Amino acid sequence: MNRFQCVADLQRRHGVKRLCSILGVSRSSVYYWRRTATNRAARQVADIRLAARVRAVHQESDGTYGAPRITAELRQKNGEAVNHKRVARIMRASGIEGVRLRRRHRTTVPGPAAAKAPDLIGRDFTADKPNAKYVGDITYLPIEGGKFCCLATV
Repeated sequence: MNRFQCVADLQRRHGVKRLCSILGVSRSSVYYWRRTATNRAARQVADIRLAARVRAVHQESDGTYGAPRITAELRQKNGEAVNHKRVARIMRASGIEGVRLRRRHRTTVPGPAAAKAPDLIGRDFTADKPNAKYVGDITYLPIEGGKFCCLATV
């Protein structure tokens, strides 16, 4: 519950001054909160309407657009003066996320003069008896801090 709402609910019984001192808020803040209630309500209604338009643009993009692109789309299509931070806040509150592309990390840079290793088993990984064929591979697994752990298999 909001502290200001608590003061508003209990003010007849205990008084504004006493409640403000107990809750650690200034009286002027309580009166300002009360005075701006209509503006907050109007902003909430506007945010609900904007959230519907944001959802529509996000669905049109097949769920790929994030806040910057949705903002640009709203400005371009509707001529709407909307800030990207407001769109991001509404997206966060609605649970809408754009697609983030992951960067590829190049782990091995082959030498320009190096020859390719020949395929000695001809892509046939089955063996008639144990210890007849050995194959190996290496992969890099991401770990904390943007580093990688090397996994080699035989």
